[in-house]
Amino acid sequence: MDHPYPVQFRVDYPDRELSRLSTALRIFAAIPIMIVLGTVSSGTWQWAHETGTVVASSAGGLLFAAPLIMIVFRQKYPRWWFEWNRELLRFSNRVVAYLALMDDRYPSTEDHQSVHLDFDHPDPDTDLNRWLPLIKWFLAIPHYVVLFFLDVAALVAVVVAWFAILITGRYPRGLFDFVEGVIRWHNRVVAYAFILVTDRYPLFSLRS
Repeated sequence: MDHPYPVQFRVDYPDRELSRLSTALRIFAAIPIMIVLGTVSSGTWQWAHETGTVVASSAGGLLFAAPLIMIVFRQKYPRWWFEWNRELLRFSNRVVAYLALMDDRYPSTEDHQSVHLDFDHPDPDTDLNRWLPLIKWFLAIPHYVVLFFLDVAALVAVVVAWFAILITGRYPRGLFDFVEGVIRWHNRVVAYAFILVTDRYPLFSLRS
């Protein structure tokens, strides 16, 4: 019997008229929440000017190295590290779904809203191979290649959906399902290769 992939993702289809004004101005409306997301995600910014260079760094981001070390050397995955990764990934997905016009409600920093991402805390003793985290990022290379082209197609789909919503108020269901599938694929790869919550190789599929 086939078992569902341990990472489940879906976005509730908005079976209603979406706000045309919010859609038209989405890229500008999203700036504040993107700044918030940036402050809890890792990154470094650098400005050069006539008096020198200023560098600013943010703390946070998805935890990769620390869980990897703990799994390899201690066969442990601290639950609070897991919960940080899961909640940050959920928040990131809400922002991505908003940018992709899949919901016209402003992304919440806490509530799931229409975006649902679920995976269980793994037991490193029984669910994870202690040495596999060292090479998962490499094994996932075929997915990076496929996702590059899928991302380009998804961007085109979002642009087409933008015009469709402005004209009809509706997100074409076929385009919605495609964009949802690309985001789902990304989540599987991130869960497998970077936050290390499953050893099951990601599916080459847009479907759940």
